[in-house]
Amino acid sequence: MAEEKNLVEVSHLKQYFPVSSGFHKVPLKAVDDVSFAIKPGETLGLVGESGCGKTTVGRSLLRLYEPTAGRIVFDGDVLFDSGESYDEKGNVILDEKGKPLIKNPVKKNMLPYRKKMQMVFQDPYSSLDPLMTVEDIIGEPLDVHHLYKNKAERREKILSLMETVGLNAEHAMRYAHEFSGGQRQRIGIARALAVNPKFIVCDEPVSALDVSIQAQVINMFEELQDKLGLAYLFIAHDLLVVHHISDRIAVMYLGHLMEIADADELNDNPIHPYTLSLLSAVPIPDPKTARESHRIVLEGDVPSPLKMPKGCPFRTRCAYATEECAMHRPPLTDRGNGHMVACFNK
Repeated sequence: MAEEKNLVEVSHLKQYFPVSSGFHKVPLKAVDDVSFAIKPGETLGLVGESGCGKTTVGRSLLRLYEPTAGRIVFDGDVLFDSGESYDEKGNVILDEKGKPLIKNPVKKNMLPYRKKMQMVFQDPYSSLDPLMTVEDIIGEPLDVHHLYKNKAERREKILSLMETVGLNAEHAMRYAHEFSGGQRQRIGIARALAVNPKFIVCDEPVSALDVSIQAQVINMFEELQDKLGLAYLFIAHDLLVVHHISDRIAVMYLGHLMEIADADELNDNPIHPYTLSLLSAVPIPDPKTARESHRIVLEGDVPSPLKMPKGCPFRTRCAYATEECAMHRPPLTDRGNGHMVACFNK
């Protein structure tokens, strides 16, 4: 049986933002050499502490931010390729002048792909236009991509989308400020579904919601995935939520991927010291088990993305760091069954 091809492929993605430092511009390395793939109908969870670059990965993947470097492939089409070449160890090949060797860069017009790739934003309060009715918010993608023949068909599609996400038809003429946080997020999800996408970036879609509402929205994401065959990049910092919804999980730290594995494998057999620390901080509902569990507290400060340490980005807080960690950045290596870890000593 042939292996199912990837729907999304991200290779060596970099996103640097120029920041003023005195009289000079210094690159803030928000995302630095991130690679992963997502199959059709799969959910890849992306976790890490605040500021590690999770949201930037999602926005760069959809080219809401134009990537600094890397390659993005969607459904076999190259959407972006900075043209850099890499050796077997993943290092950029340089020309005679010491600059990256660039061959055949690609920057495709994203408008045709917006129908296939959508995003659900973190804050349902700021991602919806307060001057537009729910009908116009959900209908805007239909207008942009000309996905109806007449106004009757437009309204029919909008009401069908509202029903899909659990909103009533009488909500159509109301404004976003008249709804609760959970309802607003449902409006945002309906807007993303309006163009019948294959892939959705979910940028912390439940972090701004009450816990009771979070479960409803998560269940709705799962039902929509089963019904429509959607693939998700699910960005969050709540490991319990990510483990519940994800097929695989990727762990980020300071713009780098530390570990990628199947959700159950990562939860039961974490390898990277940073993943171990994250999982040890997850609240355990059973008091007896919680008392017996060992919390791994990281020491030291998080380095500035403006002055990243040489070698492994986690070494300044790692109990296993050696001289090799200070000299070289560990590549992601397969520890079996697709469990990828970027660590020399674990």
